[in-house]
Amino acid sequence: MNGQNFQPSGTPPPNYLVFAVLTTIFCCQVLGIVSIVFAAQVNSRWNSGDTQGALNASRNAKMWAWIALGSGLVIGLSLIILSVFGVLAGIMGVMDF
Repeated sequence: MNGQNFQPSGTPPPNYLVFAVLTTIFCCQVLGIVSIVFAAQVNSRWNSGDTQGALNASRNAKMWAWIALGSGLVIGLSLIILSVFGVLAGIMGVMDF
Protein backbone atom coordinates (compact mmCIF):
# COMPACT_ATOMS: atom_id res chain seq x y z
CA MET A 1 0.00 0.00 0.00
CA ASN A 2 2.97 2.29 -0.50
CA GLY A 3 3.36 3.05 3.20
CA GLN A 4 -0.07 4.61 3.49
CA ASN A 5 -2.44 3.70 6.29
CA PHE A 6 -5.66 2.16 5.09
CA GLN A 7 -8.69 3.68 6.77
CA PRO A 8 -11.98 1.88 6.11
CA SER A 9 -14.91 4.09 5.28
CA GLY A 10 -17.88 4.35 7.57
CA THR A 11 -18.15 3.68 11.23
CA PRO A 12 -16.74 0.60 12.91
CA PRO A 13 -19.13 -2.05 14.18
CA PRO A 14 -20.12 -1.80 17.85
CA ASN A 15 -17.54 -3.32 20.15
CA TYR A 16 -19.90 -4.11 23.08
CA LEU A 17 -17.11 -3.35 25.54
CA VAL A 18 -19.41 -1.83 28.17
CA PHE A 19 -21.78 -4.80 27.95
CA ALA A 20 -18.80 -7.17 28.23
CA VAL A 21 -17.36 -5.40 31.28
CA LEU A 22 -20.74 -5.28 33.05
CA THR A 23 -21.39 -8.98 32.48
CA THR A 24 -17.88 -9.73 33.72
CA ILE A 25 -18.44 -7.78 36.92
CA PHE A 26 -22.00 -8.81 37.71
CA CYS A 27 -22.63 -12.18 36.03
CA CYS A 28 -19.91 -14.57 34.98
CA GLN A 29 -16.26 -13.58 35.10
CA VAL A 30 -14.85 -16.30 32.85
CA LEU A 31 -17.31 -15.84 30.00
CA GLY A 32 -17.26 -12.06 30.42
CA ILE A 33 -13.49 -12.03 29.95
CA VAL A 34 -13.91 -13.89 26.66
CA SER A 35 -16.35 -11.18 25.60
CA ILE A 36 -13.90 -8.44 26.64
CA VAL A 37 -11.14 -10.02 24.55
CA PHE A 38 -13.33 -10.00 21.44
CA ALA A 39 -14.59 -6.48 22.19
CA ALA A 40 -11.02 -5.21 22.43
CA GLN A 41 -10.26 -6.61 18.97
CA VAL A 42 -13.03 -4.77 17.11
CA ASN A 43 -11.52 -1.29 16.76
CA SER A 44 -7.96 -2.47 16.17
CA ARG A 45 -9.08 -4.82 13.40
CA TRP A 46 -11.25 -2.10 11.88
CA ASN A 47 -8.41 0.42 11.94
CA SER A 48 -6.03 -2.05 10.31
CA GLY A 49 -8.50 -2.57 7.45
CA ASP A 50 -9.73 -6.01 8.51
CA THR A 51 -13.42 -5.25 8.08
CA GLN A 52 -14.56 -8.87 8.19
CA GLY A 53 -12.40 -9.55 11.25
CA ALA A 54 -13.91 -6.52 13.00
CA LEU A 55 -17.43 -7.71 12.19
CA ASN A 56 -16.63 -11.22 13.46
CA ALA A 57 -15.06 -9.86 16.66
CA SER A 58 -18.11 -7.64 17.23
CA ARG A 59 -20.48 -10.55 16.72
CA ASN A 60 -18.44 -12.78 19.07
CA ALA A 61 -18.21 -10.06 21.74
CA LYS A 62 -21.99 -9.67 21.69
CA MET A 63 -22.61 -13.42 21.73
CA TRP A 64 -20.26 -14.10 24.66
CA ALA A 65 -21.66 -11.16 26.63
CA TRP A 66 -25.18 -12.58 26.23
CA ILE A 67 -23.97 -16.05 27.20
CA ALA A 68 -22.29 -14.57 30.30
CA LEU A 69 -25.48 -12.69 31.19
CA GLY A 70 -27.63 -15.78 30.71
CA SER A 71 -25.36 -18.03 32.73
CA GLY A 72 -25.13 -15.43 35.50
CA LEU A 73 -28.92 -15.22 35.67
CA VAL A 74 -29.28 -19.00 35.73
CA ILE A 75 -26.68 -19.36 38.48
CA GLY A 76 -28.20 -16.51 40.50
CA LEU A 77 -31.72 -17.89 40.17
CA SER A 78 -30.49 -21.35 41.13
CA LEU A 79 -28.84 -19.96 44.26
CA ILE A 80 -32.03 -18.15 45.25
CA ILE A 81 -34.13 -21.29 44.75
CA LEU A 82 -31.67 -23.45 46.69
CA SER A 83 -31.57 -20.87 49.49
CA VAL A 84 -35.36 -20.83 49.73
CA PHE A 85 -35.45 -24.62 49.86
CA GLY A 86 -32.70 -24.59 52.48
CA VAL A 87 -34.63 -22.16 54.66
CA LEU A 88 -37.82 -24.19 54.23
CA ALA A 89 -35.97 -27.39 55.09
CA GLY A 90 -34.54 -25.69 58.19
CA ILE A 91 -37.97 -24.50 59.26
CA MET A 92 -39.43 -27.96 58.72
CA GLY A 93 -36.58 -29.48 60.72
CA VAL A 94 -37.23 -27.09 63.60
CA MET A 95 -40.94 -27.90 63.56
CA ASP A 96 -40.24 -31.63 64.01
CA PHE A 97 -38.97 -31.07 67.55
